[in-house]
Amino acid sequence: MEIKYVALALFILMYVVMIVKSEWKLFTIWAVAAAFVVLGIMRRDFMYILSVVNWNVLMMIGGTMLVVFFFIESKMPNLMADIILDKCPNVMWVIILMSLFSGAVSAFIDNVATVLMIAPVGLAICKKLDISPVSMILSVAVSSNLQGAATLVGDTTSIMLGDYANMNFMEFFWMKGRPGIFWAVELGAIMTVPVMMFLFHKLTQPVEANEKTVVEDKFPTIALCGIVVCLIIASFIPDTPSITNGAICMVIAVICLIYDYVTRRSITNLRRAMASVDFETLFVLCGLFVVIRGITDVGLIDDAAKLIVDAGGDNLFLLYTIIVWGSVLFSAFIDNIPYVATMLPILTGITSLLGIEPYVLYFGLLTGATLGGNITPIGASANITAVGMLKKGGHEVSFGDFMKIGLPFTLVAATTGYLFIWVFWH
Repeated sequence: MEIKYVALALFILMYVVMIVKSEWKLFTIWAVAAAFVVLGIMRRDFMYILSVVNWNVLMMIGGTMLVVFFFIESKMPNLMADIILDKCPNVMWVIILMSLFSGAVSAFIDNVATVLMIAPVGLAICKKLDISPVSMILSVAVSSNLQGAATLVGDTTSIMLGDYANMNFMEFFWMKGRPGIFWAVELGAIMTVPVMMFLFHKLTQPVEANEKTVVEDKFPTIALCGIVVCLIIASFIPDTPSITNGAICMVIAVICLIYDYVTRRSITNLRRAMASVDFETLFVLCGLFVVIRGITDVGLIDDAAKLIVDAGGDNLFLLYTIIVWGSVLFSAFIDNIPYVATMLPILTGITSLLGIEPYVLYFGLLTGATLGGNITPIGASANITAVGMLKKGGHEVSFGDFMKIGLPFTLVAATTGYLFIWVFWH
């Protein structure tokens, strides 16, 4: 059998196992990566294998996770939520503003971390008001997924796109004289407000704010802002090394670790900080980099690009539509990290064949893959986290319960982003 078809069979098997047994994801990806090397699909050269791993992406994710741990520990997000609560006349507006707040935070912080920060505040509010927390917590999770694609550091998929397309922080806002994907995401978020007003219009109970949370240490907030500022500054420096963004995130993370040890004189919190890093995701990405390079080396990526071009013909709008809504559908059921990792080189091949810039398809992919996870409770890690927190509190959430909120959010936000990107980037 031709080596190309062996690679394809292993790649399909990897996806099937990840869908059926998601807890086996890490083992499955690394097993396929190892098989690629053993079978000669991937070059048997240790230095070559190390070179295909994207260390910039890994450092950005790991560094940001560490800084986010200290930010959460400082209780600054709780204070910000308290301020929002103080401005709300009733429960409906608490849900809406808490959701928008979680989305704004998620534009700069990992989605799961955002849910872990904000959901406990929502649970406390609902307990005080003696109402079910399901609507609020699910809205927080869905909104955090929605805005993760807004900036370079908002989500793993954004980091992957930024590195792959050589986009800097500012180019998510403004690129090549046109508004970037940030505005498509934010417009989508604004369009979900009427959806929430309709879904929660019966929740008119009045609310009042408790005593505000006291933040004793503002350094983590300064550090998190420092990451954003440094990434912005680096955006304006030409010809920076490929690991610049990752180095920025890691250096600031190390500064946070040193600061915490100097102020506490204890390593207990440092251990907790290291434990907060999602090493599984980092190792999953390492394995994926190897697998994707393997199927690229044997020509499968080029073949997939040709098939999609043949299906869509020379009609860019049809191709764009297939990419966006196909991504929405796929990401509703499978992890969007391996999906985006697979699709980015395919889209590059498609646009190369058509002789056009790839950005309209890149942004369409990120829009669909990020928002599609909102349709089901298993489509995104933030959703799984939120449903788990509710279950721990005695609130079971079925697929149907989740989709009552996730589906309208997704349709409205995805349609808005889909139209916005096409208007400005085709």
